Amino acid sequence: MKLIFMGTPDFAVPSLERLLADGHTVSLVVTQPDKPVGRKQILTPPAVKVCAEAHNLPVYQPGSMRTEEAYQRLAQEKADAIIVVAYGKILPKSVLELTPGGCINVHGSLLPRYRGAAPVQWAVINGDTEAGVTTMLLDEGVDTGAMLLKFSRPLDDTITGGELFDLLAEDGAQLLSETLRQLQAGTLSPTPQPHEGACYASMLDKSMCPLDWNKPAHVLHNQVRGMNPWPVANCRVDGKVMKVFVTRIGEPTAAVPGTVVSQQPLAVACGDGRTLIVDQLQTEGSRRMAAADYLRGHPIAIGTVLE
Repeated sequence: MKLIFMGTPDFAVPSLERLLADGHTVSLVVTQPDKPVGRKQILTPPAVKVCAEAHNLPVYQPGSMRTEEAYQRLAQEKADAIIVVAYGKILPKSVLELTPGGCINVHGSLLPRYRGAAPVQWAVINGDTEAGVTTMLLDEGVDTGAMLLKFSRPLDDTITGGELFDLLAEDGAQLLSETLRQLQAGTLSPTPQPHEGACYASMLDKSMCPLDWNKPAHVLHNQVRGMNPWPVANCRVDGKVMKVFVTRIGEPTAAVPGTVVSQQPLAVACGDGRTLIVDQLQTEGSRRMAAADYLRGHPIAIGTVLE
């Protein structure tokens, strides 16, 4: 098939590479403009652009898809379908209806659950025991179009948002491959999304990072997992921010929530009468390290209350 591919972050890269491996012709790659990154604000290309250029594919980076120029640029390709994977912007109706195959999207959740920007992370934050990907036909809503195929995988209580992100990126590529195979065979049957179970996965931001020790240990553990590697859960020790990367649920305790009850391991009382053990952390001006290593040089006294 002759395809236009639209995507931006590293989640979309396996799907683009799978299309090429399957022998499809990707005549144009559309991605968001390069953006300044890091403290030095270095102008950095999106992961999809880097991948496309490595395969010598033409790249188009419009500031908006709602212009006549953008529409005409896509229309001149005369593609069979448009593939959209984490592009990051809602497409206008004119683009949705541009090709015979429509716009086929790979979404990182089991729709209708977790429509929106951060489905992978919220599945972990909410402690879900299952996650997956869905291919769908885009419409004018936010991830509300008819579903095509799904793939799910079980989750344990140790997987992080970043680890699940990588797994679902590969799952999505595989599901996209099967979706296009069935599309060419004429065996796809779009299914409208049910209203029951629908919810929205808002984008994460740093205001969600602070750990509220009055919450149950398992809730905080899931928060830590879901926000690893970004934006990273945190608390304060002696007024300084301590990022928390890896935790596990500890033993029962009668201590006030937020109180350090042990140093080896670093265990903190939570609101449900259990402790949360911090295994990896990072404080201001230091690197990420095992909590045991940090405490050798920077002991946190038992009885200290973390903010």
